[in-house]
Amino acid sequence: MGEASDGCDSHAVQVEKQSHWPELETLLLVVSDHQKDTSSTSGMQTSVETSQLLKYRAQHLVPALICKMEKAITERNFHTFAKLTMQDSNQFHAVCQDTYPPIFYLNDTSKQIIQLVTRLNAFFVEPKAAYTFDAGPNAVLFLQKEDVPLVLSLVCHFFPPPPATRDSFIRGRSTWTSTVPLQKALLDTLHLAPHQSGLQFLIHTTVGSGPKLLSDEHRLLNDEGQPFKVTS
Repeated sequence: MGEASDGCDSHAVQVEKQSHWPELETLLLVVSDHQKDTSSTSGMQTSVETSQLLKYRAQHLVPALICKMEKAITERNFHTFAKLTMQDSNQFHAVCQDTYPPIFYLNDTSKQIIQLVTRLNAFFVEPKAAYTFDAGPNAVLFLQKEDVPLVLSLVCHFFPPPPATRDSFIRGRSTWTSTVPLQKALLDTLHLAPHQSGLQFLIHTTVGSGPKLLSDEHRLLNDEGQPFKVTS
């Protein structure tokens, strides 16, 4: 974390190499690809100006959270990682509601995803997945490779696509053949009603390597920020 008021000296630092935690994977649940009512930039600016919770969070909560999260990643402790991830997501959206006027990024489908993950984890008495939401309704679920078939099957069960889009619903590393039968006891305990068309599609992927500094020969934009012209 930097000290400059405009944040220009604040830089992200990679905690571990991409290969450090190969069992960690993600499901991106696309609830909506429509433009948001409040953009991330304008929403954050309003929160900075009006939310007392954001000020308290930045000063008293985030520094300790970062240390705990770094430790969880280094130790590959999914239990702690999942809990911190979900708590941080909840807190971010609490800040959005503390903003004046309040900002609501989550919709009913987003809340159903939270309920699904919360009840799933409670059923197994340990985290099987962790949700996080950015400034929008779409969810990212972190999970371990061994739990992908179960969580994927539950998502498809409770958020089934209409027949017309079924073939393109699951994208990335999984297909419909990756799903597994679900226990009646689990479904009864989760006590959620299926919501058809709640998701547009989902993507199964692994944790990426992050941004990389490319040489000039790989540049796509010129010094004026315009795309290079393609010559045939």
